[in-house]
Amino acid sequence: MFSLERRQQLVVLIIAAVLVFGGGYRYAVWQNRAAAGAAPSVEQAAPAGDVSAAAKEVVVYVVGAVEKPGLYRLPAGARWGDAVERAVARPDAALEALNLAAPLPDGQKVVVPTRQQAAADNAGGTAAPSTGSGGVSPAGAGPFAPVAAGGAKGAASGTKTPGAPVNINTAGPEELDSLPGIGPSLARRIIQYRETSGAFKTPEDIKNVSGIGDKKYEQLKDLITVN
Repeated sequence: MFSLERRQQLVVLIIAAVLVFGGGYRYAVWQNRAAAGAAPSVEQAAPAGDVSAAAKEVVVYVVGAVEKPGLYRLPAGARWGDAVERAVARPDAALEALNLAAPLPDGQKVVVPTRQQAAADNAGGTAAPSTGSGGVSPAGAGPFAPVAAGGAKGAASGTKTPGAPVNINTAGPEELDSLPGIGPSLARRIIQYRETSGAFKTPEDIKNVSGIGDKKYEQLKDLITVN
C-alpha cells in the first residue's frame, strides 16, 4: 500500500510539473505577443511643404517664328533655348537674335523673330547680340553716333538722338521710337510688357523685354527713367 501511494505521489508530482511548465510557457508566449502588439509603429513622415526641386516648373508662352506656338511647361532652371526647341523654330527664325543660354523666368513671353523682323529692328545701327538676362538681343551693325540734345535724328548717320530722359513707364510709341535702337517693333514690345507685367521698377528692368540685352541697355541707360 505504501509503495502504491509513493508511485501515485510521483505521478502527481510529474503531472503537476508538466502543468506548471506548460502554463509558464504559454504565459511567456502571451507576454511576448502582447509586447509586440503594444509597441508603437514608427514611421518617418516627409516634412509638410517639402517640395522636390524636380517638381517645380515654369510656364512660358512661345510665339513668333515657330511651328508650334503656345504655352509650355518646363523644369525650373530651363533656358530660352529649351523653350524654342519645344516650339520648333521655323527655317526663317533668327535664332542668332536670341540669347538661348539665358535663364527662363516663369510667366515669360518668348518671341522668336524672323530674319526680316530682326533686320528691321537693327535698322539704324544697333549693337551686336548680347548675353543679357533679357534673353533676346537682335544682331546689329556698328555703334551709334554720340547722343546730341534736342531729340533730332542724325541726318548723316541715320541714328536717333533723344533729348531729355524718356519715362519708359508712360512713354508712347513715338517717344520710345526716339530712343537709339528702339524701332516700332521694340516700342510695341515695351508697351506690351508693362501692360502685362506691370510698371518697370528700375531702368534696367527694360532688359526683360525680348530684344533688349546688356549692350543695348548700355546705350539706353542714360536716356531712360522710370520716375
